[in-house]
Amino acid sequence: MSEETGFTTMTGGKAKGKAPEIGVGMLGYAFMGKAHTNAYKKLPYMIYPPPAIPKLISICGLYEDEAEEAARRYGYEKYFTDWHKMLEDDRIQLFDNGTPNNIHAEPCIAAAQAGKHVICEKPLARNAEEAKSMLDAVEKAKVKHMVAFNYRFIPAIRQAKLLIESGALGKIYHYRAVYLQEWIMPHYKTPRIWRLDKETAGSGALGDLGAHIIDLGRFLVGEMKSVSAVTRTFIKERPLPEGSGTGKVDVDDAFVATVEFENGAIGTLEATRFAGGRKNHEVIEINGEKGSIYFDLERMNEMQVFWIDEQPKETQGFHNILVSEAYHPWWEHWWPHGHIIGWEHLFVHEIAHLLDCIVNDKEIAPYGATFKDGYHTAVICDAILESAEKRKHIDIRF
Repeated sequence: MSEETGFTTMTGGKAKGKAPEIGVGMLGYAFMGKAHTNAYKKLPYMIYPPPAIPKLISICGLYEDEAEEAARRYGYEKYFTDWHKMLEDDRIQLFDNGTPNNIHAEPCIAAAQAGKHVICEKPLARNAEEAKSMLDAVEKAKVKHMVAFNYRFIPAIRQAKLLIESGALGKIYHYRAVYLQEWIMPHYKTPRIWRLDKETAGSGALGDLGAHIIDLGRFLVGEMKSVSAVTRTFIKERPLPEGSGTGKVDVDDAFVATVEFENGAIGTLEATRFAGGRKNHEVIEINGEKGSIYFDLERMNEMQVFWIDEQPKETQGFHNILVSEAYHPWWEHWWPHGHIIGWEHLFVHEIAHLLDCIVNDKEIAPYGATFKDGYHTAVICDAILESAEKRKHIDIRF
């Protein structure tokens, strides 16, 4: 524990001498495959000395030409089009699943049964029942397991967590969170891709965006105990990607929910992919008895804070803090203060934490999200959908 920062560094307990290698098998080579691979390659020389050296063994995808190209582009030794065969390789110790949501459960369960540690993209599953089967499997196998809620690894978010844990905000009254994007609005002419298909995605804006702000609410404020929600699908039919007619959109385009926390705080959650002008607008605000914290993902190196009774009345209000000092979480690994980092660096922090937990047999929780966190988020997502469907307040039961 650092006396200066008050937080345990993610690479505490580093291996002495040469760091051990951890063989990685990656399922998926698109958006998240690219983001995770970038982190695996960057980690050994930026988080230095590293807790382990990721060794890129295999990458797997549906189409052979694309899987082969991904292996060549990213630097994996081999490629597969069948994840069952990839998991037969004993050199793979860590299985990384960055596929669409309907391909989360079966491969992750199989990887755990094969004794491999698992990191899976969010949301963990399409629904709570599926998430519970994944949680049961990793717990039975006694492997390390993480859900890739990478926003827990933003320095400003971790700093907010430390302030709340220290009691600096006192009793928490409110959690207010929105996650707004625009990319499926009519002018984009987005076809019925997998994210708009319930069988594949499970839900729409709720699982895609809402899962992030639900997880951050649980991470920063505490467990949620009830919800009341409204969902909406604005465009109910879209062209099929193959150009062969149209298909039904059976997931939510947007949702709004009120939540109660077990500690007495109340909150609001909103996510949509129909907010014109909003690209990746995730904003959270936490109000407590001693102060407030405000964070905007599109300005992720900053945090606004307000402390009650600590400022002259003439200057009282929110103050903008640049979270880039050497004593802020993770900044010891990056640049001089004011030389900001980007979205892709969050995955470096996340995977370094995971490797540290694997090598040094540490717990992923409470700072990393485990499959239990993923399951609880899935239960809350299901409750939001149930509340919207039944138009009633729903108590959350895990």
